[in-house]
Amino acid sequence: MNIQGIGALVTGGGSGLGEATARDLSSRGAKVAVLDLPISKGAQVAEAIGGGSIFVEADVTSEEQVQAAVDRAAQEFGGLHVNVNCAGIGMAGRTVGKGNAPFNLALFKRTVEVNLVGTFNVLRLAAAKMAENPPDGGGERGVVVNTASVAAYDGQIGQCAYSASKGGVVGMTLPIARDLAKLGIRVMTIAPGLFATPLLALMPEAARQQLAASIPFPSRLGEPHEYAALACHIVENPMLNGEVIRLDGAVRMAPR
Repeated sequence: MNIQGIGALVTGGGSGLGEATARDLSSRGAKVAVLDLPISKGAQVAEAIGGGSIFVEADVTSEEQVQAAVDRAAQEFGGLHVNVNCAGIGMAGRTVGKGNAPFNLALFKRTVEVNLVGTFNVLRLAAAKMAENPPDGGGERGVVVNTASVAAYDGQIGQCAYSASKGGVVGMTLPIARDLAKLGIRVMTIAPGLFATPLLALMPEAARQQLAASIPFPSRLGEPHEYAALACHIVENPMLNGEVIRLDGAVRMAPR
Protein backbone atom coordinates (compact mmCIF):
# COMPACT_ATOMS: atom_id res chain seq x y z
CA MET A 1 0.00 0.00 0.00
CA ASN A 2 1.26 3.45 -0.90
CA ILE A 3 1.62 5.49 2.30
CA GLN A 4 1.32 8.85 0.54
CA GLY A 5 -2.04 10.42 1.28
CA ILE A 6 -3.53 7.61 3.39
CA GLY A 7 -5.20 7.92 6.79
CA ALA A 8 -3.55 6.12 9.71
CA LEU A 9 -4.45 5.52 13.36
CA VAL A 10 -1.58 4.86 15.79
CA THR A 11 -2.37 3.85 19.37
CA GLY A 12 0.10 4.74 22.09
CA GLY A 13 1.21 7.48 19.72
CA GLY A 14 2.15 9.89 22.48
CA SER A 15 5.50 8.26 23.22
CA GLY A 16 7.95 5.47 22.43
CA LEU A 17 7.26 3.10 19.55
CA GLY A 18 3.91 4.71 18.77
CA GLU A 19 5.33 8.22 18.56
CA ALA A 20 8.16 7.09 16.29
CA THR A 21 5.69 5.30 14.03
CA ALA A 22 3.36 8.29 13.85
CA ARG A 23 6.28 10.51 12.92
CA ASP A 24 7.58 8.10 10.26
CA LEU A 25 4.17 7.60 8.67
CA SER A 26 3.65 11.35 8.57
CA SER A 27 7.07 11.95 7.02
CA ARG A 28 6.07 9.54 4.23
CA GLY A 29 2.90 11.44 3.47
CA ALA A 30 0.25 9.85 5.71
CA LYS A 31 -2.25 11.78 7.78
CA VAL A 32 -2.03 10.36 11.28
CA ALA A 33 -4.48 10.16 14.15
CA VAL A 34 -2.39 9.91 17.32
CA LEU A 35 -4.49 7.94 19.80
CA ASP A 36 -3.51 8.06 23.45
CA LEU A 37 -4.77 8.94 26.90
CA PRO A 38 -5.49 12.58 27.81
CA ILE A 39 -2.52 12.59 30.22
CA SER A 40 -0.13 11.63 27.40
CA LYS A 41 1.89 13.87 25.09
CA GLY A 42 -0.26 12.81 22.15
CA ALA A 43 -1.52 16.32 21.43
CA GLN A 44 2.03 17.67 21.28
CA VAL A 45 3.12 14.83 19.00
CA ALA A 46 0.24 15.43 16.59
CA GLU A 47 0.98 19.15 16.52
CA ALA A 48 4.69 18.56 16.00
CA ILE A 49 4.34 16.19 13.05
CA GLY A 50 1.72 18.36 11.34
CA GLY A 51 0.58 17.38 7.88
CA GLY A 52 -3.07 17.32 8.89
CA SER A 53 -2.42 14.90 11.76
CA ILE A 54 -4.71 14.98 14.78
CA PHE A 55 -4.81 13.84 18.40
CA VAL A 56 -7.69 11.60 19.48
CA GLU A 57 -8.18 10.88 23.17
CA ALA A 58 -9.17 7.31 23.95
CA ASP A 59 -8.65 4.39 26.27
CA VAL A 60 -8.06 1.37 24.01
CA THR A 61 -10.28 -0.77 26.26
CA SER A 62 -13.31 1.48 25.69
CA GLU A 63 -15.54 0.54 22.78
CA GLU A 64 -17.25 3.94 22.74
CA GLN A 65 -14.04 5.99 22.89
CA VAL A 66 -12.23 3.95 20.24
CA GLN A 67 -15.26 3.97 17.93
CA ALA A 68 -15.38 7.77 18.22
CA ALA A 69 -11.65 7.99 17.47
CA VAL A 70 -11.93 5.71 14.43
CA ASP A 71 -14.93 7.63 13.10
CA ARG A 72 -13.20 10.98 13.54
CA ALA A 73 -10.01 9.79 11.85
CA ALA A 74 -11.91 8.41 8.88
CA GLN A 75 -13.95 11.59 8.56
CA GLU A 76 -10.92 13.90 8.84
CA PHE A 77 -8.79 11.88 6.42
CA GLY A 78 -11.39 10.70 3.93
CA GLY A 79 -10.96 7.10 5.05
CA LEU A 80 -8.84 4.95 7.36
CA HIS A 81 -6.25 2.69 5.74
CA VAL A 82 -3.65 1.84 8.40
CA ASN A 83 -3.85 0.96 12.08
CA VAL A 84 -0.69 0.46 14.15
CA ASN A 85 -1.30 -0.70 17.73
CA CYS A 86 1.46 0.27 20.15
CA ALA A 87 -0.52 1.04 23.30
CA GLY A 88 0.37 -1.25 26.18
CA ILE A 89 1.36 -1.58 29.82
CA GLY A 90 3.74 -3.80 31.79
CA MET A 91 3.13 -5.41 35.16
CA ALA A 92 5.81 -7.45 36.93
CA GLY A 93 5.30 -10.02 39.63
CA ARG A 94 5.75 -13.71 40.34
CA THR A 95 2.87 -16.16 40.27
CA VAL A 96 3.58 -16.79 43.95
CA GLY A 97 5.63 -14.01 45.52
CA LYS A 98 7.04 -13.09 48.89
CA GLY A 99 5.31 -14.71 51.82
CA ASN A 100 3.66 -17.14 49.39
CA ALA A 101 1.31 -14.38 48.24
CA PRO A 102 -0.40 -15.15 44.92
CA PHE A 103 -0.09 -12.70 42.04
CA ASN A 104 -2.69 -9.94 42.18
CA LEU A 105 -5.51 -11.12 39.93
CA ALA A 106 -6.71 -7.58 39.23
CA LEU A 107 -3.27 -6.66 37.87
CA PHE A 108 -3.23 -9.77 35.67
CA LYS A 109 -6.67 -8.94 34.29
CA ARG A 110 -5.72 -5.30 33.70
CA THR A 111 -2.58 -6.24 31.77
CA VAL A 112 -4.50 -8.63 29.53
CA GLU A 113 -7.34 -6.12 29.18
CA VAL A 114 -5.06 -3.36 27.87
CA ASN A 115 -2.48 -5.31 25.89
CA LEU A 116 -4.64 -8.03 24.36
CA VAL A 117 -8.29 -7.00 24.57
CA GLY A 118 -7.39 -3.35 23.88
CA THR A 119 -5.43 -4.33 20.78
CA PHE A 120 -8.33 -6.42 19.50
CA ASN A 121 -10.83 -3.68 20.32
CA VAL A 122 -9.01 -1.12 18.19
CA LEU A 123 -8.20 -3.63 15.47
CA ARG A 124 -11.78 -4.81 14.99
CA LEU A 125 -13.23 -1.30 14.86
CA ALA A 126 -10.48 -0.03 12.55
CA ALA A 127 -10.89 -3.04 10.25
CA ALA A 128 -14.64 -2.49 10.03
CA LYS A 129 -13.96 1.07 8.91
CA MET A 130 -11.28 -0.07 6.43
CA ALA A 131 -13.79 -2.46 4.89
CA GLU A 132 -15.65 0.62 3.60
CA ASN A 133 -12.65 1.70 1.50
CA PRO A 134 -12.60 1.05 -2.23
CA PRO A 135 -9.79 -1.45 -2.99
CA ASP A 136 -6.56 -0.13 -4.47
CA GLY A 137 -4.94 -1.54 -7.59
CA GLY A 138 -3.79 -4.61 -5.69
CA GLY A 139 -7.14 -5.21 -4.02
CA GLU A 140 -6.05 -3.81 -0.64
CA ARG A 141 -8.34 -1.86 1.64
CA GLY A 142 -6.19 -1.64 4.76
CA VAL A 143 -3.27 -2.83 6.87
CA VAL A 144 -3.09 -3.52 10.61
CA VAL A 145 0.20 -3.81 12.52
CA ASN A 146 0.05 -5.05 16.12
CA THR A 147 2.77 -5.02 18.77
CA ALA A 148 3.64 -8.13 20.74
CA SER A 149 7.00 -8.77 22.44
CA VAL A 150 9.74 -11.37 22.61
CA ALA A 151 8.22 -12.04 26.05
CA ALA A 152 5.48 -13.87 24.17
CA TYR A 153 8.09 -16.55 23.38
CA ASP A 154 10.67 -16.42 26.18
CA GLY A 155 9.12 -14.48 29.03
CA GLN A 156 11.21 -14.01 32.11
CA ILE A 157 10.48 -14.64 35.76
CA GLY A 158 7.89 -12.08 36.84
CA GLN A 159 6.40 -11.65 33.36
CA CYS A 160 3.46 -14.04 33.67
CA ALA A 161 0.83 -11.37 32.98
CA TYR A 162 2.80 -9.48 30.33
CA SER A 163 3.83 -12.64 28.48
CA ALA A 164 0.27 -13.94 28.52
CA SER A 165 -1.06 -10.71 27.07
CA LYS A 166 1.56 -10.54 24.32
CA GLY A 167 1.25 -14.26 23.61
CA GLY A 168 -2.42 -13.62 22.91
CA VAL A 169 -1.51 -10.94 20.36
CA VAL A 170 0.81 -13.42 18.63
CA GLY A 171 -1.84 -16.14 18.68
CA MET A 172 -4.59 -14.05 17.10
CA THR A 173 -2.46 -12.69 14.24
CA LEU A 174 -2.93 -15.52 11.74
CA PRO A 175 -6.64 -16.21 12.33
CA ILE A 176 -7.50 -12.52 12.07
CA ALA A 177 -5.43 -12.21 8.89
CA ARG A 178 -7.42 -15.12 7.50
CA ASP A 179 -10.70 -13.56 8.67
CA LEU A 180 -9.94 -10.27 6.92
CA ALA A 181 -8.34 -11.65 3.75
CA LYS A 182 -11.60 -11.55 1.82
CA LEU A 183 -11.86 -7.84 2.61
CA GLY A 184 -8.34 -7.08 1.37
CA ILE A 185 -7.07 -6.17 4.84
CA ARG A 186 -3.67 -7.48 5.95
CA VAL A 187 -2.70 -8.13 9.58
CA MET A 188 0.86 -8.37 10.89
CA THR A 189 2.52 -8.29 14.30
CA ILE A 190 5.94 -7.03 15.37
CA ALA A 191 7.53 -8.61 18.45
CA PRO A 192 10.18 -6.14 19.66
CA GLY A 193 13.04 -7.16 21.90
CA LEU A 194 14.81 -4.71 24.20
CA PHE A 195 14.06 -1.19 23.01
CA ALA A 196 14.92 2.26 24.34
CA THR A 197 11.37 3.17 25.33
CA PRO A 198 10.10 5.29 28.26
CA LEU A 199 9.58 2.06 30.25
CA LEU A 200 13.25 1.09 30.05
CA ALA A 201 14.28 4.70 30.63
CA LEU A 202 13.12 4.28 34.23
CA MET A 203 15.82 1.66 34.84
CA PRO A 204 19.28 2.55 36.22
CA GLU A 205 21.88 3.13 33.52
CA ALA A 206 23.93 0.13 34.67
CA ALA A 207 20.92 -2.14 34.24
CA ARG A 208 20.24 -0.70 30.77
CA GLN A 209 23.83 -1.36 29.75
CA GLN A 210 23.61 -4.92 31.03
CA LEU A 211 20.49 -5.51 28.95
CA ALA A 212 22.14 -4.03 25.87
CA ALA A 213 25.17 -6.29 26.30
CA SER A 214 22.89 -9.35 26.24
CA ILE A 215 21.84 -8.66 22.65
CA PRO A 216 24.03 -10.60 20.18
CA PHE A 217 24.10 -7.97 17.41
CA PRO A 218 23.84 -5.08 17.42
CA SER A 219 24.74 -5.10 21.12
CA ARG A 220 22.59 -2.13 22.05
CA LEU A 221 18.99 -1.34 22.79
CA GLY A 222 16.74 -1.03 19.77
CA GLU A 223 15.66 2.44 18.75
CA PRO A 224 11.98 3.34 18.28
CA HIS A 225 12.67 4.55 14.74
CA GLU A 226 13.77 1.00 13.85
CA TYR A 227 10.37 -0.31 14.89
CA ALA A 228 8.73 2.49 12.91
CA ALA A 229 10.75 1.64 9.81
CA LEU A 230 9.57 -1.98 9.96
CA ALA A 231 5.94 -0.92 10.49
CA CYS A 232 6.13 1.29 7.41
CA HIS A 233 7.72 -1.48 5.37
CA ILE A 234 4.90 -3.82 6.36
CA VAL A 235 2.38 -1.28 5.11
CA GLU A 236 4.22 -1.01 1.79
CA ASN A 237 4.90 -4.73 1.21
CA PRO A 238 1.70 -6.53 0.15
CA MET A 239 3.09 -10.04 0.68
CA LEU A 240 3.57 -9.53 4.40
CA ASN A 241 0.45 -10.95 6.01
CA GLY A 242 -0.51 -13.18 8.94
CA GLU A 243 2.99 -13.34 10.41
CA VAL A 244 4.89 -12.20 13.50
CA ILE A 245 8.33 -10.64 13.00
CA ARG A 246 10.79 -10.63 15.89
CA LEU A 247 12.71 -7.36 15.93
CA ASP A 248 15.30 -8.17 18.54
CA GLY A 249 18.93 -8.40 17.36
CA ALA A 250 18.78 -12.20 17.86
CA VAL A 251 18.28 -11.92 21.62
CA ARG A 252 16.73 -14.82 23.51
CA MET A 253 15.75 -13.86 27.02
CA ALA A 254 17.21 -15.75 29.95
CA PRO A 255 14.90 -16.86 32.78
CA ARG A 256 15.83 -13.74 34.75
